[in-house]
Amino acid sequence: MRIGVLGTGTIASAVVRGIAGDGHEITVSTRGAAQSAALAAAFDNVAVADNQAVLDQSDVIFLGLMAGAAEAVLGGLAFRADQQVISFMAGAPLARVQALVSPAQARAIMMPFPGIAQGGSAVIAQGETALIEEVFGHNNNVFEVKDNAELEAYLCAQAVLSPVARMVEEAALWLGSRVADADQGEAFLRQLVASSLGASACAPLLAALNTPGGFNQRLRRHMDDSGSGAALRAGLDSLERDG
Repeated sequence: MRIGVLGTGTIASAVVRGIAGDGHEITVSTRGAAQSAALAAAFDNVAVADNQAVLDQSDVIFLGLMAGAAEAVLGGLAFRADQQVISFMAGAPLARVQALVSPAQARAIMMPFPGIAQGGSAVIAQGETALIEEVFGHNNNVFEVKDNAELEAYLCAQAVLSPVARMVEEAALWLGSRVADADQGEAFLRQLVASSLGASACAPLLAALNTPGGFNQRLRRHMDDSGSGAALRAGLDSLERDG
């Protein structure tokens, strides 16, 4: 495909890195100059151009802009009717994206994560997701949501990644102060958590880790008694309420 990327921040750059080996012709915008220059230096099939030239050279457009900047960036650009658009803009419903890119077709909203650069990542998708599956589905897991309300709920729930990472970091710091190789300790914990959750749904994993009197059961009960579950649910409710 001829793919264009408007806005080349951290997430859009990860997306490009994840598909650069798939034979596409990719043009990235100068918006995010350091990231776009790094991509062009790393991949022979990635070129850099101004925003209108990105559109002129592409059939599929990724919008990697902040939603608040979308009108200012896209307002002076000319899209074509034969172009298909996938938006990465959280907070911009598909109808708004369509109004911004007409006469091009806003096919879907996609929420990628940094792991898409290596593949094997989760991807949230809403709209006509066949194009997302075609470009990303061979190397990632696409989770389709039915409407904007579900998309917003997924966006709130995915924020659990940061507190989970913080918990692993805290455990790694605790472990690192007690073992000879702190880096190995953190690598062990990261792999333990990722592989365990990747191989099992939560309920059976919790059941398997519920040996009476075992370390896992005792620490989980300590965390439960400390109110961690209630705090998490309250935080998610706050994200949902405040947007």
